[in-house]
Amino acid sequence: MNILTALGLNFALLVGIMLILWLISVRIRDVSFIDAFWAYGMAIMASASFMQSENPGSLAYIIWALTALWGIRLGTHLFLRWRKEGVDPRYKKIMGRAMDKQGMSFAKAALLKAWVTQIPLLFIVCLPAQLGILLAGADSPGPVAIIGTVIAVVGITFETIGDLQLKAFRSNPGSKGKVLDTGLWKYTRHPNYFGDFCAWWGIWLAASQTGWPVWIAIVGPLFLSFTLMKWSGAPLLEKSLKKNRPDYVDYIERTSGFFPMPPRKK
Repeated sequence: MNILTALGLNFALLVGIMLILWLISVRIRDVSFIDAFWAYGMAIMASASFMQSENPGSLAYIIWALTALWGIRLGTHLFLRWRKEGVDPRYKKIMGRAMDKQGMSFAKAALLKAWVTQIPLLFIVCLPAQLGILLAGADSPGPVAIIGTVIAVVGITFETIGDLQLKAFRSNPGSKGKVLDTGLWKYTRHPNYFGDFCAWWGIWLAASQTGWPVWIAIVGPLFLSFTLMKWSGAPLLEKSLKKNRPDYVDYIERTSGFFPMPPRKK
C-alpha cells in the first residue's frame, strides 16, 4: 500500500475516534481522560500501521511492540488515575476560561480546546513509529535500531518504576503535603517525563533505519521533548507544585530538573 494512503487512513481513524470520545466527554462533562487517550492513541496508530504492512519483518514488529507497550502501559495508568481522582484541575481551568470568557458551550469548548487540538499533535509525535512500521518491510534491526530499542526499553522501564514509586507515595497517608525525593525521584524531578523522552527518541532511532522519511519525522520527538521540558509538561506542573508545596523549592535546589543526576549538595 502507498505510504501516504496508509497515513491518510490512520489520520481518518484518529479523527473518527476523537469525535466519538468528544461525544462521550460532552455526555459526562469531563475531558480529562484525553491524557489517557494520548497514550492509547499512539498504540492505535502503530497498530493500524502494522495491520497495513505487507510481510512485516522483525524491525516492524519491534517498533510496533515498543509503541504498543509504551501506549498501553501509560494509557492504562492515566485512565485508572482519572477514574480515581476525577476531573483534572488543568482541564477544568481551560474549559472554564473558554466557557466564561469566550462564551463557548461545553461541547464547543471540549471540541476546540481539547480534542481537535490533540489530533495533529498526536499524529505528528507518533509519525516516526507509523513510518518506521510502514517502511520497514521484512527488514531485521541493524546496530542503530538495536541501540534505539535499548534506549526505548530503558525509557519505558524508567517511567514505569517512577510511576509506581509515585503511586505508592501518594497512597501513604503520611506523605500528605510532602515531596517525593526518594527512589528515581531523588535523581530527577520528573522520572515519568524523562522516561517518555527516552522511549520516543529510542523509537525514532529504531525507525530511522528505514530511511529519510523517518529522519524528517524527527519533528515528532523534538516536539515531544519541547512539550515535556519547556511547555505543558514539567514547567506547568512545577508552577502548581511551588504554590502548593512549600518544600518543593528546596527540592528544586537539590534535584536535577529532567535528566537524572546525583543530588546537589546544599
